[in-house]
Amino acid sequence: MKIGELASRTGLAASRIRFYEEAGLLAAQRQANGYRDYPEQAVLLLELITGAQRAGFSLEEIRALLPPDMGQWQHDALITMLQQKVADIEALQLRLAQSREHLLALIEDIQARPEGIDCAANSRRVLERVKRGELARPTLAAGDTALLRPDRRRRAGGS
Repeated sequence: MKIGELASRTGLAASRIRFYEEAGLLAAQRQANGYRDYPEQAVLLLELITGAQRAGFSLEEIRALLPPDMGQWQHDALITMLQQKVADIEALQLRLAQSREHLLALIEDIQARPEGIDCAANSRRVLERVKRGELARPTLAAGDTALLRPDRRRRAGGS
């Protein structure tokens, strides 16, 4: 099938399909006229790729998961990678919960501004408390914040 039909059947833009092809996740045969010709299984493959991305898999992880032939899945490797992703999600949830608690404590401390001090003095007071360890520090790792970007949240939500 041509890229327009594949785009229509999957709801993906043709540019996204070409991107997956360039990333080595999808293969197409070239016709004599240069048009791409995708096999029927490309619909399922694209659904797997987009579903895996929504579940938090990177393109590299997806590439490692997908067999060269869709009929030749490596069961043990697939289960291992899925279990690892669940463990990664659980670890992220824990770090997010800790960071949430930190932010709530920070908000509470900022709102508990002693009477008679201005906002600048209050911020110095709160920062000193953080430095002394009286307020816990956030536990998010550098890569975690990419998952929290507004553009990532919108995509993860399906809009």
